[in-house]
Amino acid sequence: MNKKVAILATNGFEEIELTSPRKALNDAGIATEIVSLESGKIKAWDKDNWSASYDVDKTVREVSAADYTSLFLPGGVINPDTLRQSEDALTFIKSFFEAGKPVSAICHGVQPLIDAGVLKGRKLTSYPSVKQDVINAGGNWVDEEVVVDAGFTTSRSPEDLEAFNKKIVEEVKEGKHDEQHA
Repeated sequence: MNKKVAILATNGFEEIELTSPRKALNDAGIATEIVSLESGKIKAWDKDNWSASYDVDKTVREVSAADYTSLFLPGGVINPDTLRQSEDALTFIKSFFEAGKPVSAICHGVQPLIDAGVLKGRKLTSYPSVKQDVINAGGNWVDEEVVVDAGFTTSRSPEDLEAFNKKIVEEVKEGKHDEQHA
């Protein structure tokens, strides 16, 4: 199959929102790499406290969308807030949309997509507190456990992980979507 997913994350990602989808992808034979702003390790957040550290495979400056089949952004509150302030991260995100490759995000993970300017006209969901930001960015926000819009997959929260994981595996296996979203 030779599929590889970039997991774009930094310190403060919600642990289960990275580990659960990563396990589902790996179990389906899809390779994953954690891509971050800096090399070394990134620290997870587990509900209300710091948790384990995870190895960064590559920095965002070392890779491009051409290296991957798909992009995945876990949530958390600190993680997306940091990523949305990084021009390198935003450029990396935009390149996946421009290439028509599958992109997935859960919970607050959609926040960097707002700053990347890729939500206009897209149907998606997120954690409810991000709803107005998505609408202001031109997105069509809906309250559903998992939403797919031309290879762009989103979910609301860790409660939706089972449906989200199933759908992102399916979308990564499908690969690039030829239809460009208007």
